[in-house]
Amino acid sequence: MATEILDTLGVKCPQPILKIAVKAPTMKPGDILEVWGDCPTFERDVRIWCQRLGKVLVSVQDDGEIAKRIQIQF
Repeated sequence: MATEILDTLGVKCPQPILKIAVKAPTMKPGDILEVWGDCPTFERDVRIWCQRLGKVLVSVQDDGEIAKRIQIQF
């Protein structure tokens, strides 16, 4: 099981979801993808993506300013 980081800071939605979708085929079952984002709809969009594709949203961490770190398990 590996953890990879995907930095989408400064990228507006829907680009973070598109970047996740491009990265997804390289992830193995059990791997964690930690995505960093600051788009206003970032968390909502990732939650919907996970729900639609049956991925587990492990955690959402807010840095207290603008950015969030979301972990997705594949």
